[in-house]
Amino acid sequence: MKTKIVLISDFDGTISKKDFFYMVIDTLLKDKKDALAPWNDYLNGKIKHIDALTGIFSQIHLTQQELDEFISTIEVDPFFYDTAKYCMEKKIPFYICSAGTNYYIKKRIVDTLSKYNIILISNDATYSQQDGMKLVAPEETSPYYNSNTGISKEKIVQKLKDDGFFTIYAGDGKPDFKSAQIADVVFAKDMLLELCKEKNIKTKPFNDFKDILNYIRSIYEQ
Repeated sequence: MKTKIVLISDFDGTISKKDFFYMVIDTLLKDKKDALAPWNDYLNGKIKHIDALTGIFSQIHLTQQELDEFISTIEVDPFFYDTAKYCMEKKIPFYICSAGTNYYIKKRIVDTLSKYNIILISNDATYSQQDGMKLVAPEETSPYYNSNTGISKEKIVQKLKDDGFFTIYAGDGKPDFKSAQIADVVFAKDMLLELCKEKNIKTKPFNDFKDILNYIRSIYEQ
């Protein structure tokens, strides 16, 4: 394929098998209903996405060592590594764009990011045992700033399209929807897949990164 290809992927529930905030609620927090309240408020349009995650993560009160050990249990799609390796070998840029935070993403896959030249764009975060984890959005002057999610995934996709790339996007949630509307090819599952079906946006349903890798191979080797 002569066109330049780029892969852009969400992290939580796409590269990881389970959203980090669900891991926190299911494993660390006792009152599941109260713990999930910020997320339900976000889904109902009452608060911002970044504030919902902070509302959940601020309930974490582990020691630093305990938190690091918990983050190490994030289960990652094994075919993600194969996909990253293939993209590096074929000089296909690979972006991870997360409306979560690079705090746990870096701790979980930092070696993979550097080994395969993956570009991570996400919110920052601070953590203390007393105050929990608080997400920090980029400066409003950032080209990728969004007041709701902190990071604007769709602005990243649009910039890559403007640079002449054929954009392949993978995601699973509501914050991925605007990106799905403009990407050239969309791999979707869970809530993102349902939203795309409702709006008649063409997608490729996927189970894991093996589906994405096979597609990239098929178009690259045409």
